Amino acid sequence: MFDIRPVTYVIGLLVAILGATMILPMLVDLAEGRGEWPVFLQSSVLTMFSGGLIALASANGVKEGLTIQQTFLLTTGVWVALPFFGAIPFVLGATEARFIDAFFEAMSGLTTTGSTVFSGLDDLPKGILLWRGLLQWLGGIGIIVVAMVFLPELRVGGMQIFRSEAFDTMGKILPRATQISASISTIYIAITIACTMSYYIVGMGFFDATVHALTTVSTGGFSNYDASFGVFQGPAEYVAAAFMIAAALPFVRFVQMSRGNYEVLWKDSQIRAFVATIAVLVAITAFTLTRIFPHHPEQAFREALFNIVSIMTGTGYASVNYMLWGPFLIAIFFFIGLIGGCAGSTSCSIKIFRYQLLFTSIKVQLRKIRSPHGIFMPRYAGRPVGEDVMNSVISFFVFFVISLGVLSVALSMTGLDLITSVSGAAAALANIGPGLGPEIGPAGNFAGLNDTAKWMLSLGMLVGGWSFLRSTPSSLSTSGVRDPVSVSAENPFERV
Repeated sequence: MFDIRPVTYVIGLLVAILGATMILPMLVDLAEGRGEWPVFLQSSVLTMFSGGLIALASANGVKEGLTIQQTFLLTTGVWVALPFFGAIPFVLGATEARFIDAFFEAMSGLTTTGSTVFSGLDDLPKGILLWRGLLQWLGGIGIIVVAMVFLPELRVGGMQIFRSEAFDTMGKILPRATQISASISTIYIAITIACTMSYYIVGMGFFDATVHALTTVSTGGFSNYDASFGVFQGPAEYVAAAFMIAAALPFVRFVQMSRGNYEVLWKDSQIRAFVATIAVLVAITAFTLTRIFPHHPEQAFREALFNIVSIMTGTGYASVNYMLWGPFLIAIFFFIGLIGGCAGSTSCSIKIFRYQLLFTSIKVQLRKIRSPHGIFMPRYAGRPVGEDVMNSVISFFVFFVISLGVLSVALSMTGLDLITSVSGAAAALANIGPGLGPEIGPAGNFAGLNDTAKWMLSLGMLVGGWSFLRSTPSSLSTSGVRDPVSVSAENPFERV
């Protein structure tokens, strides 16, 4: 008999923790003096009470570990329950949002998608703006930890190939999952603080620097302004690009570097591929801007760097309306959103390593056609890749493409045009943020869509989050899922 109590126990604890974080925006509203603080007080009490009640009711069912079925249900349940309660301040607060809009915004925040239905951001209370940033920051840290701990065990999307990477430091075994989670969390906080101070140094106010640091390091993309990052053109764009790139790198590498291994970052093949891809795309975009538009070379490079990095990492900031850059660059922006960053980072979308494995598989098949009697083994970073890994990656691509097609058709049936439907579906499933076109592009938002389309996109964001099995870090210490098995450095795939 399937026991749901261990799942609801963890969900209850996470909901209660989410309610506790509402105290921070309450204090900010209290300091601002606009009388909005009771909204977060009421929301916090209601959320903590509900979460605590659910956890207490399920406490007698807690076990040593969760089954795979329970873990899948837990992930789905978390990404339904947390946006539901995270939407309460939007309904009760100054936005006075309808539930569908509030739920859409909270889902977009926790999945670090960055699509928004709110306008007039410049005049909203600071508590609401901070809450949007906190939702993304909490979602971002959950992505990292779960990618390093849950996904290798569940063999989802080829992530089992990183089982050894998360628990092996070029021959030195790292501590197990709980210590890894603590180390990643510490580094995540440190990078957030560094990003905040960097923004402040280049001229942002402290509040703007804090909120934008939360949404930069989480590669979420929520901004305090309707113009997104266009308010901070100049040095802040370089700072944002640097930290978006850092957040798109595997955080386990930062853990390894903190233990004295400084070469490991560049030895990672997916990091090299990620950086090379960005360099090529920025060069092409900057060159095109200088040839077509009267851009100064520095301006062309800065705008190309910022917006390419923002979309490729799934952050979703926009410093300019790149819909005016012509069809060639618009097409580039659509496809780079489907690339993503590295595994074990806060970045969204498909991820670089899956493309590497896909191209490796294609290369092997072509060699088999040329030499039918030859024996060829796909390799990743010089190591042989098992058939189960390749099957997992191919299944992931198939699932993603089918989901994209189904959601695009469903959105078009609600009356949306083709560009809005396809780019909106891609933005939701890949958790990118903005779509294309005048309505949901970088100069617009999702407020004007019909309610059916908003529910579909919310489901798309949920599927995007579920397909990467994102959760929150608190579940690591409460769910009882056993630690991934460490393997030897000499044969890291012997247990895969």
